[in-house]
Amino acid sequence: MVSEHASPLAVLGGVDAGGQNVHVAELSAALARRGHFVTVYTRRDSRDLPVRVSMRPGVEVVHVDAGPAESVPKDELLPYMGELADGISADWGGNPPDVVHGHFWMSGVAALDAARRHSGEGYPVPVLQTFHALGTVKRRHQGAQDTSPEQRAWLEPNVGRSVDRIIATCSDEVFELAAMGIPRGNVSIAPCGVDVDLFEAEGPAEERGRRHRIVTLGRMVPRKGVDISVQALKLLKDRGIDDVELLVVGGSAGPDGLAADPEAQRLLSLARELGVEEQVVLRGQVPREQIPAVLRSADAVVCVPWYEPFGIVPLESMACGVPVVAASVGGLIDTVVDHKTGLHVPPRDPEAVAEALAVLLSDPQFAAELGRAGRQRVRTRYTWDRVAADTERAYGLARSSGARRGSLHVLEGEAL
Repeated sequence: MVSEHASPLAVLGGVDAGGQNVHVAELSAALARRGHFVTVYTRRDSRDLPVRVSMRPGVEVVHVDAGPAESVPKDELLPYMGELADGISADWGGNPPDVVHGHFWMSGVAALDAARRHSGEGYPVPVLQTFHALGTVKRRHQGAQDTSPEQRAWLEPNVGRSVDRIIATCSDEVFELAAMGIPRGNVSIAPCGVDVDLFEAEGPAEERGRRHRIVTLGRMVPRKGVDISVQALKLLKDRGIDDVELLVVGGSAGPDGLAADPEAQRLLSLARELGVEEQVVLRGQVPREQIPAVLRSADAVVCVPWYEPFGIVPLESMACGVPVVAASVGGLIDTVVDHKTGLHVPPRDPEAVAEALAVLLSDPQFAAELGRAGRQRVRTRYTWDRVAADTERAYGLARSSGARRGSLHVLEGEAL
């Protein structure tokens, strides 16, 4: 595995730490349970990190010196991908792996570069890629606020055309990849998964502060749409449904915490403006092992980002038996089944979110039915063991496909 900015050892909840960290950690562990040995290469972002860390039996994390040994925003990491490839290739030595799996487009750049060096020695190293997010989608939704390096516009599609196989996380991504010129026959689908031993319906629930609780969970960045939930809270209050608290989990882990988090302050300002400040609780980061109790305390979990490549939070919520109000975007279209495991709403639509919440809060039996169906769906389709089996099949297809389709010369350009 190559995961340049998202170490499986990282603390979740920072600006550049989230679903990808979970995905790499859990997929690696599940593959190890199936008998594979997994090495995860990630960039050293602290001088205190050892070179090698045993994460669990069969999974090792290797910290590669690539750029300064400090935290660097992921959109500023491209110049160091050549050094990352150097470290990966050196660690392989004369014993390259059976497959390499890049996570995020810059990891694909480094993975292909490392594989090219060893393929020249007579051993074609198959490379697979999971993008987790696509630049074309990000630019469409964020416009001028997209902080991706300009080279992404041409490097990302070339990664897609150069690898042996792409593992997409949802059906919507397959259509986006096709628009980038990548044949659908070169794409497998293996979704994200959920730890069903940690996230389950049975267990303690955190005490609420009001009669009803709505929860949002995840990185506190504008595209996650937490402000939509704040606006929906005001609309519920206008309907007379005012004994409701909105618990927001996530945010800055810095020394000043939420006080120095611009998105947190924006949300608090909005809550004050709308007159719901006393109903909004910003919790900040919560240890992962405590999140199930938080989710079980909710009447509903709201997940309404502008766009979402996949989204693990709805799965974790469903696994805990909690209905989800989800924006009908990206991977959420696949995971949350409208009126079966949750309710779909259009993106950026506070009125629709308020209407969906009003239905769930006024009909506990219906909400419970959605929760039970969601739990069953997760246990049937989204366990990490099943995801690992799907991924393993993609690895087999890549190994049997022969020579790589595309030229790798684009990876030797100025950006590296």
